[in-house]
Amino acid sequence: MDTSSSAAFPLHVAIIMDGNGRWAAARNLPRSLGHREGVKAVRRVVECAPDLGVGVLTLFAFSVDNWRRPRREVGVIMELMADYLRSETDRCVEKGVRVTVLGCTQGIAPNLQTAIREAQARTARGTALWLRVAFNYSSRDAILSAAARFRRDRDRSKAAFSKLLAQDGERTAPDVDLLIRTGGEKRLSDFLLWEAAYAELHFTDVMWPEFGEEDLTSALDDFRGRERRFGCVGKAAVGATEAVPAGALAWLE
Repeated sequence: MDTSSSAAFPLHVAIIMDGNGRWAAARNLPRSLGHREGVKAVRRVVECAPDLGVGVLTLFAFSVDNWRRPRREVGVIMELMADYLRSETDRCVEKGVRVTVLGCTQGIAPNLQTAIREAQARTARGTALWLRVAFNYSSRDAILSAAARFRRDRDRSKAAFSKLLAQDGERTAPDVDLLIRTGGEKRLSDFLLWEAAYAELHFTDVMWPEFGEEDLTSALDDFRGRERRFGCVGKAAVGATEAVPAGALAWLE
């Protein structure tokens, strides 16, 4: 197929960063170390994404359901998120990476809330890559919240609903082109359910701490080799005529 159109425009890639704990357990290491190694994978992917044709990168860092995990592990994740934002903001400004955080900030530590606000404010003019981090996030919660406001909105279009899904004061991101899940699991786990309606899905057994440029390149090559039909007939079928067997539609008469 002709992949020039898919390669010509920046893509929205979303990643469920799964496998940190299992990566650590397989090495008889504490789960917290798996999460720390996962942060290194984030740096690798953010670094290479723009050169691979990615314009928007949404990473699933922490679900509202992840609060059920052991308190110590949750605390490590919160600490790592704050540390990442504080340590990487200068580099994001330098590289033109705009950072925004999706999800509810209520209930998280004040120092993390401050780190989020500062990172978003300082990187707001970045144009090389829009990095969206889904943290304390639930797609179903976002949809419910948007639906409540949608009832009062005169514009009942899908585009208008998409705007309501965006954070307050945030512009709407394009729909997801490619959704990747690492770690071998094959489910969406309440991640971008509306935005990924027509996304191509790529599941890999690679654990997130080991994911890097080669893996992202492979996923994008796979994506660009697919034909995205959005409900239409595929190119191979355009113009084709198929004989309908006699009596096949008799039940309609």
